[in-house]
Amino acid sequence: MSRLTCWTNRQKLSLDLAVRALRTWGPRQMITAAVAATSVGAVVGVATVLIPNPVFTREIPPVPWNYPAWLVTSILAGILIATYVHPVGSAPDEHAPEHATGNKGSDRSSGRLGGAAGVLAWFAVGCPVCNKIALLALGYTGALTWFAPLQPVLAITALVLSALAVLWRLRGQVACPIPTTEKVATS
Repeated sequence: MSRLTCWTNRQKLSLDLAVRALRTWGPRQMITAAVAATSVGAVVGVATVLIPNPVFTREIPPVPWNYPAWLVTSILAGILIATYVHPVGSAPDEHAPEHATGNKGSDRSSGRLGGAAGVLAWFAVGCPVCNKIALLALGYTGALTWFAPLQPVLAITALVLSALAVLWRLRGQVACPIPTTEKVATS
């Protein structure tokens, strides 16, 4: 079997496990996902003026791809946040691995990916000359010349990182990794 076939099979298995995990979600996770996605979407949308408001201004109008990148990233962030919520009636066992992932290292990795995706999405959909970091580093013209063309790449990267984090968390809800052997102290 070729490497490409093995890789494709692993990706199909990951997607299958993620879908299976979503099917087991109860109202608690669904509501958490909806509230979290709405909250993330509102914060990013207001701050980047994708949602017009009197508090913030935007010198460069949004481009059409800003809206889908913002919405999809917000939805994925909501799903990712909801993966940290335990279903009603299932208390985590103090001696067993955490319910949602089965692996605390995976928790940190997916949390970092999700956080990085959120920051990248923020920079991706924001006004290129309203970004103080880009403005200080590149100046007004540099922000338009160098940073603005880079924003679609940031958006794609944010979407990929968000999707990976969600897949890892969901997959871990239904298929825990095999525990590694630990040294057991003998008495």
